[in-house]
Amino acid sequence: MNDTPRSLLFWGGSAPMDLGRDVGTRLLRQAAAREVGTQVTVEFPDTPELSALAGSLHRTEVEDPAAAAAWARGQRFDVVLGVREQVQVALAEVARAVGAPGNPPAAVRTVREKDRCRQALREAGLPQPEFRLCEDLAAARAFLSGTTGPWIVKPRDASGSLGVSMVGEPGELAAAVAALPSRAEFVVEQFVEGPEYSVEGVFLRGEPRVLAVTEKKLLPPPNFVEAGHVLPADLPAELQTRFERAVTTALKALDLRFGIFHVELWSTADGPVLGEIHVRNGGDWIHLMLEYAIPGLELFGLVIDDALGRDTGSCVRTPSRAAAVRFLAPPPGRVSRVLGWDTVLEHPSVLRASLTVGPGDTVGEIRESYDRGGYIVVGAETPRQASELADRLAAQVHIVVDTGAEARS
Repeated sequence: MNDTPRSLLFWGGSAPMDLGRDVGTRLLRQAAAREVGTQVTVEFPDTPELSALAGSLHRTEVEDPAAAAAWARGQRFDVVLGVREQVQVALAEVARAVGAPGNPPAAVRTVREKDRCRQALREAGLPQPEFRLCEDLAAARAFLSGTTGPWIVKPRDASGSLGVSMVGEPGELAAAVAALPSRAEFVVEQFVEGPEYSVEGVFLRGEPRVLAVTEKKLLPPPNFVEAGHVLPADLPAELQTRFERAVTTALKALDLRFGIFHVELWSTADGPVLGEIHVRNGGDWIHLMLEYAIPGLELFGLVIDDALGRDTGSCVRTPSRAAAVRFLAPPPGRVSRVLGWDTVLEHPSVLRASLTVGPGDTVGEIRESYDRGGYIVVGAETPRQASELADRLAAQVHIVVDTGAEARS
């Protein structure tokens, strides 16, 4: 270890739900194991887990890039990391202001705005669906009139499937636009047919290094909320190579070079088509599954070591086992009881599980990730075993609503 004290700024902290707390505390513990002092900036009022682990905690504006750079100016940190999607542009400005490794702010702005990212990928020679940035319903109707459907309507810069809808015919467009979280500009694009995956990795010495490919399972349209994931995806070697080649080409073309990446894509008959690109860890417990599938991996610790110039060669391996997550999707109604949950908690292969609904709660339509009723994360020796176990355990959970209907999620 270097005798000079090293410091890390955890910009924006983590969201206060179970997933966010696990990500945030894991990052801080991995920093502490490397004898790196930590400070955290937050906007949420109650973050006891972060307060207990961080050297100091600051409350400040974490999403505004100009305010973030002003706060950071004149300070010095060896590493600056952030895990929340909404803080990534501000994070890049902070890293530049304090002289720490980071991605160019302009590159992060590009990937945060879905239309600009699609255009940049197209200019790099990577296939992309037809799309348009729309300011109102009339502009969206004009785009539909000149293209073939189905189409996807989505916010320009949101995450967690918030406001994402499928439009099968023009008569459905107005409802999809009305479901957007704000009246700001939004993106309409052609639907891409094919199974969905994501590619997880890190930048080491500025070069992208793929760690694993994750298979996605989605709830039925018109919304596109994830029902589960399997890591690693059970793929032919040739297809995995094509995924990795497309992702690394895109990351380099976008001038990204630091931290963790999570890149979504579709596998089509004509090859991979890249979707959204994120310069952060994947959500939905992918960080936990990744560290289970690659024994000994510390995802955030790997990035910290790289930022400090330490050797990372022996820390990087490929998955030798597998993990899966399933999310519970109860039907709308008032929950009267939950059956079978104890069976899930008693299973020795469950890595993490939690219910987010219980008796007395009212459940609505699942339109974004936060609407799901709970999750089950399991580990196994192979992707198939992990997927089958997650399905089997989820099927044993019955969330009974007041109409008498049951949900097998």
